[in-house]
Amino acid sequence: MPEQEMPDFVPEYNKPDAPGIHMNFDNTISLYHVVSETDDFETAAYDIFGLLKRAQDEFPDWPRVLYLDIEGHLDEEGRFEPDFVELQQEFLIAAMGKFFTALALPLVAVVNPDTQVNDVPDELKLQAPQAPLPKDTSWPRADA
Repeated sequence: MPEQEMPDFVPEYNKPDAPGIHMNFDNTISLYHVVSETDDFETAAYDIFGLLKRAQDEFPDWPRVLYLDIEGHLDEEGRFEPDFVELQQEFLIAAMGKFFTALALPLVAVVNPDTQVNDVPDELKLQAPQAPLPKDTSWPRADA
């Protein structure tokens, strides 16, 4: 990009040194979470959602970047176990990605092409794969 077309300010995204929520000099928020070897999918999902909820409560509507590390959870060939591929692809990118400006995951780093959504739900409800969605809480709503 030619110099005259560069924006005046480009934020630098750097993973924090410690897990938690970190306010950056450019009014962005870094959320850093480490999934431990003993965490299962549900624990990791609820922990990440809790971090997101806390970040929105403490720093309303600030651009958020999630940094994630996963300890263990690899198969014999050194690939992530299916639950932790699903955590990254289906849960974080597909379902929760809209609540972040960017995601830096072990599998991939992505930037949200849309505006970050700041209407974070009050709670996270997980259900078993292939279970039918409850009619009263399904999203998007058919009557909307």
